[in-house]
Amino acid sequence: MQIYQRGKRGIWWVRFTSTDHRRIRVSTGTTDKKAAQEYADKLKADSWRVCKLGDRPRRSWQEAVIRFLKETTHKRAHAQDIAKLKWLDPYLGNLMLDEVRPDVLRSIRDRIEGGHGPKGGSTRANSNRYLALVRSILRKAAGEWDWLDRPPVIKLHSEGPGSRQEYRWLTRTQADRLLLRLKPHRHIADMMRFTLATGLRERNVTGLRWSRVDMPRKVAWVSPSESKSRRAISVPLNEDAIRVLGYWHRRHPDHVFVWRGRPVKRANTKAWRDALRAEGLKPHRGKHQENFRWHDLRHTWATWHVMAGTPLEVLQQLGGWSSFEMVLRYAHLAPSHVAAYASNVSGTNLARFENESQCAPTEAGLKH
Repeated sequence: MQIYQRGKRGIWWVRFTSTDHRRIRVSTGTTDKKAAQEYADKLKADSWRVCKLGDRPRRSWQEAVIRFLKETTHKRAHAQDIAKLKWLDPYLGNLMLDEVRPDVLRSIRDRIEGGHGPKGGSTRANSNRYLALVRSILRKAAGEWDWLDRPPVIKLHSEGPGSRQEYRWLTRTQADRLLLRLKPHRHIADMMRFTLATGLRERNVTGLRWSRVDMPRKVAWVSPSESKSRRAISVPLNEDAIRVLGYWHRRHPDHVFVWRGRPVKRANTKAWRDALRAEGLKPHRGKHQENFRWHDLRHTWATWHVMAGTPLEVLQQLGGWSSFEMVLRYAHLAPSHVAAYASNVSGTNLARFENESQCAPTEAGLKH
């Protein structure tokens, strides 16, 4: 067995061949040579117990990360998971799974919320995203891989209405003025019109292909591989959407929206941001929730629907949301629509009580 220093920080590493002839090399996580030797001796003893007595081997956080990433390549947020795990590596990379304890996770949370998190993010929601990823890995390690007896309890902050990111939406007058600003940039203006007509996400609009459009039947669809919910979405096309498609028909053999003969890759362009500023709207930058994003056009579409009386259950299907909770954020915009159902329990019981109380004898009458 050998221990040696590696890297500029002078961390000691241990290297040896186990009883079952596996080559082991792992960081001790310390610059203290005596502590590193004790760690190495314990590691070798644990390895012997695994081989000779059948004990469960200790697994490292790095092993768990590698397996997790291999099993979740299908996730749409796979690249984001990799970025988060890279940021977490200095805090967890040298630990064994059973050393990822609540006190370690609390220090990570405190660092993020203290303003030292990734990209300076310091919100509770930001720390939740990172700790939720750690929790997912530890739960897999315990429940699916049998690498842990039980995962540590990781409590996330409550993200109620006060902590959840607010959305913005446009009035119809604002939308009309913004479209006029974008008139010289027809492809951006028409993508905005199409979004307001269908509620599709930006990537589904910019990536829309003619093979996904049936104009005679007035329907388009999003395949499961292109959908955030991983489910196919059928998109009814109203007259506004049909007019937009009519203009772009046959301008490209495959893609619907093009610019200078090439498929459009993104809608958040300089022309879009300039138009927003001209209308007094700040383009979205970083984490500022008051700024306007292209995605807020989808919120605008949903808001207009609800205010026009579209039931939330129908809106969920139109928008392709995977859960009903996602559309409940718009419920407060339709008080008149909900109030129409209040009369369903309006009633004869109260009316009869009122009539009977009017006819009931008074206390003075009873005495006589």
